[in-house]
Amino acid sequence: MSRPKILIHAPREEPPEIRRAIEDAGYEIVRGERAWQEPRQNHEDAVVAAAREAVALMGTSIRSTPISRRVMEAAQRLRIVAKYTVGVDDIDVEAASELGILVTHAPTEANCFGVAETTMAVMLTLLKKVRERDAAVRAGQWREPHLSATFLGRRFDGHPGITVGLVGLGRIGTRVAQLLAPWRVRIIAYDPYIEPARFLLAGAEAVDYRTLLRDADVVSFHVVLTRETRNMLGEAELVLMKRGAYVVNTARGKVIDEAALARAIAAGHIAGAAIDAFAEEPLPADSPLRALGDQVLLSPHSASFTEGGELRPGIAWATRSVLAALAGSVPDNVYNKDVIPRWKERFGGLAVGG
Repeated sequence: MSRPKILIHAPREEPPEIRRAIEDAGYEIVRGERAWQEPRQNHEDAVVAAAREAVALMGTSIRSTPISRRVMEAAQRLRIVAKYTVGVDDIDVEAASELGILVTHAPTEANCFGVAETTMAVMLTLLKKVRERDAAVRAGQWREPHLSATFLGRRFDGHPGITVGLVGLGRIGTRVAQLLAPWRVRIIAYDPYIEPARFLLAGAEAVDYRTLLRDADVVSFHVVLTRETRNMLGEAELVLMKRGAYVVNTARGKVIDEAALARAIAAGHIAGAAIDAFAEEPLPADSPLRALGDQVLLSPHSASFTEGGELRPGIAWATRSVLAALAGSVPDNVYNKDVIPRWKERFGGLAVGG
């Protein structure tokens, strides 16, 4: 009798101990093709074929060939889709919930805190003109007046400091707030999905989105991609922002209307931006963001990439989640929590093959 199959739809050098844990639990590993993860290609037919006998899917991001309703419907015994990463925008979560399938993600410290640290790094690079000063010295210039930087915090001489607006106060947004605390800046945040106490603990003032856009000198995005957050910073929202403000996006590319942002920067309304995630990746050669020089700091969707961190903790968490779900238990990192009661009715306490 063949063993139940776990499809690693987007492999990423899973450690030998992970593979052994899965195989020792009685499951067969089926590895997806690396080509499925390549940008600007779609291999849905191949993923559907590979998923038909799978009881679980797990892997890193696979945005060009997302885990669609069709993929999940083809896998009649599928219990769980487990991501190695925080984001689940490459999974049709609504379809998963309708089909009674758990979706889990991995908001590990290595991932979330790595993004928060990168957010601080790019914010300071913009505000302190790090790149511009380096280029000036190399060009033979010295202490040019236009290279004066922003002093971030409040001072005893009456300087009020800047206001940083955090859109999203989950793990990453909260960590950014913690890292900003010693700088004595005013922190405001918008997140309609968390309890008021979280704002207090983060040292952030709760405001509505329009107020955040109007008041913030830096607007930094820390949200997942949903219908509500898609293009939540567009033409109308950019007009509300302070002249000379900055935008930081280390979340998801489609949260921002990139063309509208580029126009606002070119027009001089927005001073600049730091962007790690884009609507289309890799960033197209003809993107208007590329024409803005040092006003835009670009990063290849790598905010969480850190030595000794990156995906390894997320792979371990995803593996625990898969083995728990296949044993009939609800994992501790379910993203679509609304499906849990229905899932328990179907699989609670029942192991695969049981």
